[in-house]
Order: sequence, then structure tokens, then C-alpha cells
Amino acid sequence: MNFLYKLYQFFIFLPTWLVATILAALFTIIGCVLGNAHFWGYYPGKVWSWLTCRMLLLPIRIEGRENIDKHRSYVFVANHQGPMDIFLIYGFLGRNFKWMMKVALRRIPLVGYACDRARHIFVDKSGPKKIQETIERGRSTLQGGTSLVVFPEGSRTFTGHMGLFRKGAFQLADDLQLPVVPITIDGSFDVLPRMAGFNFVKYHPMRLVIHKPIEPQGQGADDIKAVMKKSYDDIMSALPEKYQGYVENKDQ
Repeated sequence: MNFLYKLYQFFIFLPTWLVATILAALFTIIGCVLGNAHFWGYYPGKVWSWLTCRMLLLPIRIEGRENIDKHRSYVFVANHQGPMDIFLIYGFLGRNFKWMMKVALRRIPLVGYACDRARHIFVDKSGPKKIQETIERGRSTLQGGTSLVVFPEGSRTFTGHMGLFRKGAFQLADDLQLPVVPITIDGSFDVLPRMAGFNFVKYHPMRLVIHKPIEPQGQGADDIKAVMKKSYDDIMSALPEKYQGYVENKDQ
């Protein structure tokens, strides 16, 4: 069964996925150039991500969609188990949003340009000025009524466990007095762990748990710290026992 699944991935899934990736990027670029980045900056990527998971035949379970209001903006924060996190959130969260992503992703041919045209936010840590520019772009996006999705660890796990959280997303939410929604990603690490080189996907269920929003109770450093801790604890609570607990991530 495992051998047949690998054959399916190589000869059927991979060629189809590459074509779908190119088409999604082109639709995003053309649609955004024509003027509607809110629509075209989201839906081609959403369909592409949904198709990716479905074509891989992976069981998907979503919990907690009732916790979010479609008429509100949120800062969504999630643990980062692996590359499949992108497809799980984009395809199944059910909310129009913008990503905060590493600036290195801008260099991916065609896809990086599509992300730029879609007005996703590239996190540039090359200096204080660049970091401040990133925060300002995030603030502008949230003030415009769009939600943000952030991986506060800033890097994929090597073990399936959670690392440290950076405070940037929580500071944005605090500045604008917006609710933070913790999201637990479970199973992504089992499907495609962080390894060097090309790797086949492993058949394993994935689960997306949308926790209740953490509403702002005040403003300032103490409130940011409290929301960070609550978010971390909520996300950790929905992970299976084998991934419970903090493990240092040397890539952070």
C-alpha cells in the first residue's frame, strides 16, 4: 500500500500539482493586476490548497469553526509543524486572510511574485527599519478589515513539538485591540516532517483546531505577554501526548 501511494504521488499527484500551482499563481497575478486583490489574492490559493490535500487523499478534520465570526478581523496564530500547514490552513480555515511569511519565499519563481501581488506580508528581519516596515504593513492590512495568519514560532519544528513564540503578531493585535485566535495543527508533521531533500508524503490524518478568540482585556506589555501565554497553552492543549511539551528549535 505504501509503495502504491508513492507511485501515485510521483506519477499522478506531482505532475497535476505542478500544473495546478502554475495556474493558481497565474490566476492570482492576473486577477490582482486587474484590481481585486481581496478576491484573487485569496481564492486561487484556497482552491489550490484544498485540491492539494484532497489529491493526496489525506483525511482532514476541522474543529471549532463556530468560534469565529465571519464579520470580524482576527490575528490567527498557529504552531508550525511542517509545509502541509500552509495547505491545511489555506484550504480549510474558511476565512479570507493574508499570510505573514518569510521574505525568502518571495524568491520562489512565479509563486513568490503571486504572493507579492496578493499583498501577503513578507517578514524582513534584516534590520530594525525593515522589521518596523513589516509591522506597519501588518497594521495596514488589519485596519483594512482583513485577518492575518501568523506562525509565531517563525520556523518549522524538527520534532513535532512547539518552540518559542515571537511577540510580533501579538503586538499587532494589542496595538489594534483585535482578538487573537489560536489554531492547533495536528498531523502535519506526521504527513511531511522537516527533512532535507525530496520526501514522499506519508498517509496520515490531519486536524485543524480553531480555539475560541482571546479578546483584548487591556493594552501594553503585560497584556501581550498574557495573550501569548494563553495562545501557547491553548495550542499545546490540543496536540497529542507525543508532541506535548516545549522542545528547543535551533532554527528560531
